[in-house]
Amino acid sequence: MFKIISDGACDFSKKEVEEYGVGIVPFYISFDGVNYLKEGIDIKREDFFNRLMSDKTVFPKTAQPNPQDYIDIFTPHLSTGMDIICLTISSKVSGSYSSAKMAIDILKNDYPERRIVLLDSLNGSVAQGLILKEIIKMHDNGYTLDKTMKLAEKIIKTARIYFTVESLEYLKRGGRIGPTTALVGYILGIRPILQVEDGMITQLDSVRGKKKTLKLIEEAMIEALKDEKDNICLSIGHIFREEDAIELKANIETGLGIKIPNPLTEIGVTMGAHAGPGALAFAYCRKHDSL
Repeated sequence: MFKIISDGACDFSKKEVEEYGVGIVPFYISFDGVNYLKEGIDIKREDFFNRLMSDKTVFPKTAQPNPQDYIDIFTPHLSTGMDIICLTISSKVSGSYSSAKMAIDILKNDYPERRIVLLDSLNGSVAQGLILKEIIKMHDNGYTLDKTMKLAEKIIKTARIYFTVESLEYLKRGGRIGPTTALVGYILGIRPILQVEDGMITQLDSVRGKKKTLKLIEEAMIEALKDEKDNICLSIGHIFREEDAIELKANIETGLGIKIPNPLTEIGVTMGAHAGPGALAFAYCRKHDSL
């Protein structure tokens, strides 16, 4: 058996963390660039977004867990004779993977008989959460560490996430788009559809109006997944956009003729600091037993 650990970018709820027994290494958030708070420990998700919405002058920054954060969560399990599998947000958008690798290198000498498998999800948020749930299923089904690792690597290659935002302001603040693009988008009501491709955030399309954006996502996902609907896991996440998330979920379920068992995910600060309140995400990956 082995212990499953992920950084906080997986956006697991407190209930899911307790239910699945997963170890979570939280990200840091700062409003002033000096004082950094651990997400879910020093500051709640709701408090973060409420402050973001109430103070337009706030420009929050996120920071990855440091090596010591990983050492602190790895060590108790290694000391009891357990191996570990650890999943992180894409190494191309965060240093979380590097921090975990540094921690593993430090711990090698103290626990030479133990193994820590480190996996780069090449994703984040809802998509990372789906990969994590497949790893949990394999663990609960008694898969060995090696078998889980090999299948997880295949699952990672199939994972996709698409998201749209309510406002371009947060992307502008984070340097993802320029001020001119943000202004034109605001005037015309243009909403970008973004994706994570090969571990990087890229723009897939841009659509005018919220309804058209949701419709395009629905139609595109139904068309893309109709022949694989029995072999995939799906999940939808949002930031204070529950009604639209419920509608999107229902429409995709109807279009594909399936039920999406995963509950709606409340996206956390790692993606939320850049996407802002009103973000909506759709993710999928292959089921482990379909590979």
